[in-house]
Order: sequence, then C-alpha cells, then structure tokens
Amino acid sequence: MPTSPTPAPATPTVAVLLAAGAGTRLGRGPKALLPHRGGTLVEHATAVLLAGGCDAVVVVLGAEAERVRSGSRLDDPRVRVVDNPGWSSGMASSLRVGVAAALDLAPARVVVAHVDQPGVVPDDVARLLAAHRPGRVAASRWAAAVGPEAPARTDRPRWSHPLVLDAALAAPAAASAHDDHGARDFLRTHADLIDVVDHPGDGRDLDTEADLDLLDPPPAPPLSA
Repeated sequence: MPTSPTPAPATPTVAVLLAAGAGTRLGRGPKALLPHRGGTLVEHATAVLLAGGCDAVVVVLGAEAERVRSGSRLDDPRVRVVDNPGWSSGMASSLRVGVAAALDLAPARVVVAHVDQPGVVPDDVARLLAAHRPGRVAASRWAAAVGPEAPARTDRPRWSHPLVLDAALAAPAAASAHDDHGARDFLRTHADLIDVVDHPGDGRDLDTEADLDLLDPPPAPPLSA
C-alpha cells in the first residue's frame, strides 16, 4: 500500500524577531520604538521579514512592552506578538520564548532576526531563505558589518544575523542559549552545519550614537546635560 506524502507545513517559514531589549547602551529607550521610515523600527523589521518571504513573524517584546505594542502597528494577521517577562536576564530568554512560539506553528525552518538592524532589506532575507538547505543553518555575513572602515572580509566574524535554522535545530539552539549570547554557543559547536550567505549591505546593530546614521531620518543628537 503506497504511503501518503508528508504534508507540507502550513507555515513553512516563521521568523522570530527579537525586540525585547531596553536599549540601555544606546540610551534612547527600547530600540523597537526608534523612528524609521515613517514608523517604528519594530514595524519596519517585521515588514522586511514578511516582504523577504517569511510566512509569519513572532515578535518578542520585553522592556516597556505595552508602550511598544501601543506605539507600533503590528496588526497584520501574519504577526504574533509575545511578551518575555524575563527579558532583563538577557537575549537568551527572548530567543527561547520566541522559538517556542514559532514552533507552535509547526514550521520547516525558523529565521532569527534582531530588531536593531535597519540595514536589512527584503532582498537580504530572500537571499538567505534561498540559500538555506534542510537540516542546516544559513547565516548572514555583511559587506559593511562594522561600517565604512571595515577590515578585510577575512578578518570579520564568520557569521551574523539574520540566520535561518532548520526547525529541528531551533529548539536545541534556543535551549543552549544563555545570558546575552543567544545561540552563539550552539552554532560554534555545530559550525559544520553553517552555510554563510554574503550580503552587500550594512548589517550593523544600533549600539552607539554613531550607528544611528542607518535610521531614516537619523534622529537628532541627545540634548547635553
């Protein structure tokens, strides 16, 4: 008797957007609420993931979650907003919350993205998804990851975010995360599973005032005391 084919996942690609931080280092409140291209940064990052080919996005909020939620348009039916009450313990807890919510949708693969990379565009997400192979990880590498004075590519980190994990790898990656390290330790010990995907743009995180030139329009400098 012939076997029935395995049904395709109803939501093949689910992204986890980590947007729970307080933005303490930058000092401008939650980065999710920074203005960018007529909306907030969390709106923009969500739209980029969907336009790039993700079927759903799980947005993980934490610091000032109610203010972020009320100040952002996240009502697309493909978007699920979840809260991480333990956000202050570090990014690892947000990754675990987000991956658990993503796996509830039974995807084939999970994208992990950070809200504070405004240089990511839909073509970057599409390129990453196209390069991903079952059972493996596709990770980003940026041409301008540390700005215009970046060292030669061979001197840069091997991989960065966003990244795509086979769904079978997402849970162990999240389980191994601790503090602010995310899935770094898991990926380091499974380096043979990583395919690096080069992007032409600027994948810097917004960590300092100098990085705010990535925002459109760049915000005014803070008032001096």
